[in-house]
Amino acid sequence: MSTLQPALATSAPSIPAPAAPSVPAKTWIAVIGATLGAFMAVLNIQIVNASLADIQGAIGAGIDDGGWISTSYLVAEIVVIPLSGWLAQVFSIRIYLLTNAILFLALSAACALAQDLSQMIVLRAIQGFTGGVLIPLAFTLIITLLPRGKQPVGLALFALSATFAPAIGPTIGGYLTENFGWQYIFYVNLIPGAIMVGMLWYALEAKPMKLSQLAEGDWAGIVTMAIGLSALQTVLEEGNKDDWFGSPFIVKLSVIAAVALTAFLIIELTVTKPLLNLRLLVRRNFGFGMLANFLLGIALYGSVFILPQYLSRIQGYNAEQIGMVLAWTGLPQLVLIPLVPRLMQRFDARIIIGIGFVLFAASNFMNIYMTNDYAADQLLWPNIVRAIGQALVMAPLSAVATAGIEAENAGSASGLFNMMRNLGGAVGIAILQTVLTKREQYHSNVLMQSVSIFEQATRTRLEQLTQYFVNHGVLDHADAAHRAYVAIGRIVQKQAYILAFSDTFYLLGMALIVALLAVLLLKKPGQTSAGGAH
Repeated sequence: MSTLQPALATSAPSIPAPAAPSVPAKTWIAVIGATLGAFMAVLNIQIVNASLADIQGAIGAGIDDGGWISTSYLVAEIVVIPLSGWLAQVFSIRIYLLTNAILFLALSAACALAQDLSQMIVLRAIQGFTGGVLIPLAFTLIITLLPRGKQPVGLALFALSATFAPAIGPTIGGYLTENFGWQYIFYVNLIPGAIMVGMLWYALEAKPMKLSQLAEGDWAGIVTMAIGLSALQTVLEEGNKDDWFGSPFIVKLSVIAAVALTAFLIIELTVTKPLLNLRLLVRRNFGFGMLANFLLGIALYGSVFILPQYLSRIQGYNAEQIGMVLAWTGLPQLVLIPLVPRLMQRFDARIIIGIGFVLFAASNFMNIYMTNDYAADQLLWPNIVRAIGQALVMAPLSAVATAGIEAENAGSASGLFNMMRNLGGAVGIAILQTVLTKREQYHSNVLMQSVSIFEQATRTRLEQLTQYFVNHGVLDHADAAHRAYVAIGRIVQKQAYILAFSDTFYLLGMALIVALLAVLLLKKPGQTSAGGAH
């Protein structure tokens, strides 16, 4: 995409603009192949989540145990993302990326053939280790292979995996499950995956492995990070279901996570060759960019979690219907994301990010007054506004946060940036699950005070419902009256849930307002030197 030079010819015709460095086609093929891999890895999570109930039923898993199909993948993924930069140096980025891409495809096919829950959990965990590699390495290739002027184009491609894939995942998952069967949510990876492997095989330059670095690795940091992140991710995924700290299992894991991650921080700040250069966080743009990215993760994955819950529980939509509603959070991004690099050439990237966060926040605030009739039609405009906001945020935020990151720190920056967004998603979903439960209880208690037997409106409604059940074949009047009481209770609970869902959208909107405040503290990248503190 050529650099735009508005009005340059008329204002200074005698000074030619410096030509943007050309990028070989082979480099673009490598970048596109890697971002396709990242897209598939993120899409896989959302497709599986959308079809989890069908998978659980097919392999005989209970609702509680079936959750580990997703948890095992996410635990493995969040551990391998920060490891990938170092392992790519050890094995060479070509060998490491190609090996994991091929294994990801093989494990996709294996998951479709799983016969029981234990097989599925093991296969999903291994798939998480391979899929997690594809995300940060795509980001690393963009900020190392592309010159500064072309990075916005690469980051726009990456944004398709970071924001478009989560939005479109439930649509694809619902369609495949309803029309072909749950196995096809895994088989769908094979054809684009084969294209990805071919592109990477052709375009990535072969480099020698540096196996000697295994002996010099920051193994204490690796072990403490792996234990800490695994425990933390499990706590976040399983906490609400197990009543948080009412569960000894969650308490023990929380202690393990706190101790291991504290030890990891101490190790990384004291060893001479750390796994991750945490000192990047004190650079102004990277530090505040990480905070904004974490909050983006909360809202991005939180909204993908909460909308299907609402449509399923309140409106009774099936997976395919939910997917069609969520399609409007994804499809506009296909049009907008390719235009973002041009916007970044014309306007300050911080302004674009700010507008994106404002729109994303507004889309959530549009949903805070939901009623019983709030369904697909009412969600259309909030979803379109959300799509526009998300499209404007990701590429500029990545560009501003990583501007000036040196090549030797690219792996650390990529690992930290992508891990933080995923961790934000896990934290966001955990908070939303808890808020939904607690606020439903609160609203039920408030509503039940109004639905009193001493109120004439309540007695009239009970009489109407009792008569309804009598007219529809319930011969025993006492049984009909009991069913009327149960029906009233369900109506109250449904209204309480609608109010609770409205509260969760308010919470997501506020998280994005905080992200906007972090964006206001970002410095224009051109104002800092490449290697200095930002």
